Amino acid sequence: MMHLPAMAVASSLGTGKRATAEALFAGRRVPIGKIGSLPEAAASRNNRLLAALLDEIAAEIGQAKARYGAHRIAIVLGTSTSGIAEGEAAIAQRLETGIWPGAYRYSLQELGDPAAFAAAHLGLTGPAYVVATACSSSAKAFASARRLIRQGLADAAIVGGVDTLCGLTLAGFGALEARSATPCNPFSVNRDGITIGEGGAVFLMTPEPGGVALAGIGETSDAHHLSAPEPNGAGALAAMQAALDDAGLPPDAIGYVNLHGTATPLNDAMESKAVHILFGGGLPCSSTKAMTGHTLGAAGAVEAAFAWLTLSAGSWNPDRRLPPHLWDGQPDPALPPLTFATRDHRLEKPAILSNSFAFGGSNCALVLTA
Repeated sequence: MMHLPAMAVASSLGTGKRATAEALFAGRRVPIGKIGSLPEAAASRNNRLLAALLDEIAAEIGQAKARYGAHRIAIVLGTSTSGIAEGEAAIAQRLETGIWPGAYRYSLQELGDPAAFAAAHLGLTGPAYVVATACSSSAKAFASARRLIRQGLADAAIVGGVDTLCGLTLAGFGALEARSATPCNPFSVNRDGITIGEGGAVFLMTPEPGGVALAGIGETSDAHHLSAPEPNGAGALAAMQAALDDAGLPPDAIGYVNLHGTATPLNDAMESKAVHILFGGGLPCSSTKAMTGHTLGAAGAVEAAFAWLTLSAGSWNPDRRLPPHLWDGQPDPALPPLTFATRDHRLEKPAILSNSFAFGGSNCALVLTA
């Protein structure tokens, strides 16, 4: 079992654990969009956000570096945008003036750039790479980092994900007719698509006991369709069951499910079927994307961070509150019923399952325990 003794998170809810926890458990629907000011520590906005996250847990990373050595700490991150926004701005200037911006370099757009930046920023020389499987990227990064430690290629890892806004993402989901003009409305009969946000989270992962545990991981690939999920939720169900099996837990040991919950018609339909088959309709669950927007390649890590905060009763969640499900309260009669968490719900069992599902049927479920 791996442990996650340190975590940093940022989204439109706020930057840092305290601001995030206050907004998350209060169920604040903040304006979804850009995160506030970021340190000028890198050439791309994506890496500036990453730098802010890494700096939040710099002390814990420094202790791990001193203990294990810089060459024995891996970095595995998930992203889908990297520095695309800087590429868009550079192309616009080139088309207008015929001159590329002086500070622009193409490598900012490479999907592997966040890992290379993090390694340089932290002075680490262990394995460093990026997982890019669309919306399951940073959830699958946990599985990849755990394999590196189990195989003896690293003693600890920096794991997580980061994605910032860019025109390509907005236009792409618009072309798919998957974006909502209003804050997303997951699992409602009136749901009509996603809202896009930006965010990130990073964790220190170590096999030594301490803090929240990463108890189980389940990965599947149903490869049903390029963009549409398998309609009966078979891949999602298999991923959740694999995560439970990996954790050695039965379904009734889980106290809360963080749903992928994109508010698209097809995702919510298949996920409600899969969750209902495995857990029935009585387990509290919610989609936090109604608060943050869909943070894309960072969603798995951001929502694992929400699970981490929920389980941290001593520090960040003394009242054992659950992230409430924000929606219009109008269930879809075509979907199996689920119990959506309200501000009155409390975590009754110290185990959380978090779902991330992506294009091409790339599925990942994580189980975190206290």
